[in-house]
Amino acid sequence: MKKIVYTFLCMLTGLSVLQAQQTPAAKQTKSILITNATAHIGDGKVIENSFIGFKDGKLTLVVDATISRIDMTQFDEVIEASGKHVYPGFIVVNSTLGLVEIDAVKASDDEREIGQMNPNIRSLIAYNTESKVIETMRPNGVLAGQIVPQGGTIAGTSSVVQFDAWNWEDAAIKTDDAIHINWPNSLSRGRWWMGEPNTIKKNEKYAENIETLKTYFAEAKAYNQGKGSERNLPLEAMKGVFDSSQKLFIHADGQREIVDAITFAEAMGIKDIIIVGGAEATPVANFLVEHNVPVVVTRPHSLPSMEDIDVKGPYKLAADLHAKGVKVTIDPAGDMERMSSRNLPFYAGTAAVYGIDKEEAISLITKNPAEILGIDDIMGTLESGKDATLFISEGDALDMRTNIISKAFIQGRDISLETHQTELYHRYNEKINGQP
Repeated sequence: MKKIVYTFLCMLTGLSVLQAQQTPAAKQTKSILITNATAHIGDGKVIENSFIGFKDGKLTLVVDATISRIDMTQFDEVIEASGKHVYPGFIVVNSTLGLVEIDAVKASDDEREIGQMNPNIRSLIAYNTESKVIETMRPNGVLAGQIVPQGGTIAGTSSVVQFDAWNWEDAAIKTDDAIHINWPNSLSRGRWWMGEPNTIKKNEKYAENIETLKTYFAEAKAYNQGKGSERNLPLEAMKGVFDSSQKLFIHADGQREIVDAITFAEAMGIKDIIIVGGAEATPVANFLVEHNVPVVVTRPHSLPSMEDIDVKGPYKLAADLHAKGVKVTIDPAGDMERMSSRNLPFYAGTAAVYGIDKEEAISLITKNPAEILGIDDIMGTLESGKDATLFISEGDALDMRTNIISKAFIQGRDISLETHQTELYHRYNEKINGQP
């Protein structure tokens, strides 16, 4: 009997190893120099022939190889990258990666909690570093992201993580960076499942819903000024948005909703405001610029939110807002959003086709999200002193035909680019080629 149990446990252990994510890379122990690659700095600049060096997880050198003399013997490893491209790691904002593994399996779904006001719900402690979906981000250059809870009026608190870690503690780059609000809609559609016509109508409870938010925020502000009698964890969790240690991400699409949301937040004394979605943000772009509010735009590969919007409106949205001076990054939310987050560079590529300069499009998913998330001191651009979170691509990383990544580093660690998908590719490629 003991032998049977032992055998069974060994089988389970072996199965868990096969099913687990790739083992996280070890800490960088040797200095590395990448030579002769085209370096896309992330701030719009390009170095056609570069030297990029890093040690102990930090960039120590980013220079033009044609005008700088470097003693290569100072580095333990030299990577020749002629004809290739180096980029800062791409950063995905407003993602549910690691919170849901299989949509149809309820036990693997931990993206939301019951109730409407949940500012104390922390996405970070539910983040699963062993997710097979997360490992598929890295071969496309998506190396970090903001993990965001869903549902309710106040969904909860997000955190920023890097995508090669043993656990959520290791993964965390910025803990509890923001509170997320799903702003009420001023319009609604008929509930087809209730037999109502699928037409747009005025939301009669819009003003009431906003008043409920005002009351909650007023209570939270008073509580955190020391006026609360008993400890209240949800109200306590709101402290950061009032003292500016946390940002407030407001999920809103309509023109009226965007203006109302910003006006509301500023009236509450909240300074760091970001709009998420912003499908109809272009007409109020000047208002956004005036109030210094960035927008995490809805992903370009989606349909217009309203019938009277240009069918190519989602493709043009980032370019239109950028042209008017709004700081923009891209939201992967939508159908299959966790799996589709790996398409982030191609969303930026679409934005480039529809009006943004290619290097500015790179900024949409590097420098801009780093600044919006408050991690631009360590990520977002290739600059000395920042984390060595970057990758080498065979070609243009915003083009799915040439986004072929040969090396990637997170905080200087040489990470694996193998996934269950690449393993299946190798397996069936052998079958097709007639190999045993």
